[in-house]
Amino acid sequence: MSGFASEIREGTPESDDARSPESSRVVDPARENDEQIVEAALRPKRLADFPGQPRVRDQLDLVLRAARQRGTAPDHILLSGPPGLGKTTLAMIVAAELEQPIRVTSGPAIQHAGDLAAILSSLAEHEVLFLDEIHRMSRAAEEMLYLAMEDFRVDIIVGKGPGATAIPLELPPFTVVGATTRDGLLPAPLRDRFGFTGRLDFYDPADLARILRRSAGLLAVQIDDDAVVEIAGRSRGTPRIANRLLRRVRDWAQVHGDGRIDRGAAAAALDLFDVDPVGLDRLDRAVLDALCRKYGGGPVGITTLAVAVGEEPDTVETVAEPYLVRQGFLERTARGRTALRAAWTHLGLIPPHTAIGQDVLPFDGVATRFE
Repeated sequence: MSGFASEIREGTPESDDARSPESSRVVDPARENDEQIVEAALRPKRLADFPGQPRVRDQLDLVLRAARQRGTAPDHILLSGPPGLGKTTLAMIVAAELEQPIRVTSGPAIQHAGDLAAILSSLAEHEVLFLDEIHRMSRAAEEMLYLAMEDFRVDIIVGKGPGATAIPLELPPFTVVGATTRDGLLPAPLRDRFGFTGRLDFYDPADLARILRRSAGLLAVQIDDDAVVEIAGRSRGTPRIANRLLRRVRDWAQVHGDGRIDRGAAAAALDLFDVDPVGLDRLDRAVLDALCRKYGGGPVGITTLAVAVGEEPDTVETVAEPYLVRQGFLERTARGRTALRAAWTHLGLIPPHTAIGQDVLPFDGVATRFE
């Protein structure tokens, strides 16, 4: 096995201990020092256990059932959406539902066509190949993947220059599961080769509450219903964040209480970790604070805003901005970022009088502080 790919046999009967009663009941506390181990243990193993995303779940269930009935490999699957919504989990579930092994790698790890050729040539029949961040593959590897996905073969180039020879290598039928956070960066020829595309959206609080109750059971944590609601409301619609906050609240309850999580413990712990009642963290509030206090509500360019909060523009644009836009705090315009009325209210500031009754607060050129 090469160093840039790993193999996980989630769906094979001989290694499917993840579904045994003992292993599915609780996470081993002795292994909780590894966050990745804990996150993997909290992931559902089957589509029936996957909460939220009902449309994608039902569509994927149909694709996989039909393939099993035909005894063939299903069409290639593309999963897109923001980080933390379950793309990797669904890829593992695809292999488990098909009862096939899964090969795991990522786009950044495949920088040469030879890297991809080594992986493809070792795939077994009907095996699942999971390519995370598929939009970050090199161009040469993408072109090889086109042929492999469509015709199940690759051309191995032997030699260099005019004397180079292409030797075709036939591949057994397999399924590519690609995951991307930026599907707009995928070349059209690659995107068109996926027979099924599932777009994952942010979760509503009810689905997050179900996820938190399940995770609390696996972690052997006692938690009240109102504490579940409190954590779910601050999780930004993202299961990964919800599970991470649950573990931090559990730590607080263990150190400062009797281990049971009630609403007071959840609120105190989340306040300690700078997660406010609507889910904004330190970076989110810094962006809004700079936009409103320093630049009068904008518009202001993303680079200027990033400098004001001491972060890279990519960090502000990909980490903080999507949630702020979705929550109605921020608007992206051709002239730059502007603060909406909710941003001023959340910070406890009074918007400029000229902006009263308007959704977007214009900047008159004077960075005035309104309190």
